[in-house]
Amino acid sequence: MTSEPATPPSAGQPAAPARAKTMALQGVANSVVRTLLRAPLIGSAMGGRLITLYLVGRKSGKRYEIPVAYTRDGEDLLIGTPFSWGRNLRTGEPVEILLKGKRRAAAVQVITDEAGVTAHYAVMVRDNRQFAKFNKVGVDRDGNPNPADLHAAWAAGARGFRLTPR
Repeated sequence: MTSEPATPPSAGQPAAPARAKTMALQGVANSVVRTLLRAPLIGSAMGGRLITLYLVGRKSGKRYEIPVAYTRDGEDLLIGTPFSWGRNLRTGEPVEILLKGKRRAAAVQVITDEAGVTAHYAVMVRDNRQFAKFNKVGVDRDGNPNPADLHAAWAAGARGFRLTPR
């Protein structure tokens, strides 16, 4: 993930947080990952860290298949993103996921408040260093996330999601 430059601050105003921007060739990478996650043996192996979300655009009605990293929290899956596709997930509206080669429904809880998002991201960062790197969250030598980086992720539009597979 790269970020657009922050808008220059006006006199006495803080800089606006950088918004998330997709990486070059993100569509190609997502296509390859989606294909691998569907393959029986490979999908089961990769499914320990990745799921595919099946979303319908709330305004466009367009269908999306988005591979995302997750962290287990008991029976639930935690995911997070700063990207706009997250607005298509809404609390109380189930979503379909592909988890370890099996397509199933999942209940959704959306987390948008600062305390909730930073706590959610902290759990994911401790569990998955790639997630930390992708979201530009530094960690100390004990694996604890940098609180300023967590705040910056939230300020730039990050959301957290708790999925409960059924």
